[in-house]
Amino acid sequence: MKYGYARVSTLHQDLESQLQSLQKENCDKIYSDKFTGTKTDRPNFNKLLNELKEGDTLVVTKLDRFARTTADGINTVKELFERGVKVHVLNMGLVEDTPTGRLILSVMLAFAEFERDMIVERTQEGKAIAKQKEDFREGRPNKYGKQQIEHALKLLETNSYKQVESMTGISKSTLIRAKKKVAE
Repeated sequence: MKYGYARVSTLHQDLESQLQSLQKENCDKIYSDKFTGTKTDRPNFNKLLNELKEGDTLVVTKLDRFARTTADGINTVKELFERGVKVHVLNMGLVEDTPTGRLILSVMLAFAEFERDMIVERTQEGKAIAKQKEDFREGRPNKYGKQQIEHALKLLETNSYKQVESMTGISKSTLIRAKKKVAE
């Protein structure tokens, strides 16, 4: 049987392109997770690993979808090979249980880990530079400006939260927080 596995790192990312690639590859069953690759607890991936048996094929779109560290990837693939499971990485090809296949796998996993580490390093550098700026504020920018909130609070004097929410699009919880802030 052919099993597919798709993973994205955050709940807001979309699995669709990976799922389509796995469907085109005629996978009989597809598992997916929305978990960061740095976490080893990926419930659906663990279910999939337990289901795979001799003669099955695991299909992933990219190597870093099921392993972010070289050691983790090598151990996972080695365990699959020992169980007689084939591994097919769509952007790389079928990973063979040969000295050359294992070498290529090791090198590709090392590059995937290196790439992830470089992304983390660049992100941290960018954040450190941003923190030096006077107007730095960590987190997401406010969705509504000061004038919009003030207008909504003014409307709240003569309307219900539900009415103000439908007029402005500003949620009740945001209005309650803004009202508390003004009262302080």
